[in-house]
Amino acid sequence: MTSETIQEAPVADLVQHETNSFLRSIAKITSYIFHPVFIPLYVGAFLLFVHPYAFTGFSMANRQRTFFIILLNLTAFPLLAVALLRALKFIDSFFLKTQKDRIIPYIACGIFFFWAYQVFKQPGRFPSLLVIYVLGLFLASSAALIANIYLKVSMHAIGMGGWLGLFLLIFREQSMLMSWPMCMVLILTGWVCTARMLLHAHRQIDIYLGLLIGVLSIWVASFFVA
Repeated sequence: MTSETIQEAPVADLVQHETNSFLRSIAKITSYIFHPVFIPLYVGAFLLFVHPYAFTGFSMANRQRTFFIILLNLTAFPLLAVALLRALKFIDSFFLKTQKDRIIPYIACGIFFFWAYQVFKQPGRFPSLLVIYVLGLFLASSAALIANIYLKVSMHAIGMGGWLGLFLLIFREQSMLMSWPMCMVLILTGWVCTARMLLHAHRQIDIYLGLLIGVLSIWVASFFVA
């Protein structure tokens, strides 16, 4: 080995380390932005303000009111529940890093999701796509609670799987042109799952099972919502 090779080796290692650190930083930011507790907000915003027909007949005030209900029941209450559990030391980390930490939050979120479903399922008041999505969230949290006995299923993958499942449902119904939304969600789903792998937060089976739970929960919910 020449002296030049010896000098270049540490430089190459430093560049590789900096690259890995940069990717991990981006992966962390991605994990925060697309944390499963925020996914219902993105889905709700799409249905309320982007989908051309989902909320036909709703005034802007009613759409904003519906978005607030989504924010309160599907995001704020789950966050508050986890914060209280952490404050009372029922869980070790706010980030729910262990299967044990996830048990009570899954149950709490299931209760909030089921309550939201009861609110949204009133006949003729809200569009079926929103009702299907909220019921799917409840089914996904229930399935995740059971799967959590055996594996630390990725909650990020479940959240993205639910988002993808709903868009596949819209695509099947052909209620709007879904080319760019489908491409966007497919890319985001791939990147979010990759980010979780880069952070060594999950094994591949945790990611794949999470995606399967998310997608199937939406499709199962669609059979129960007319």
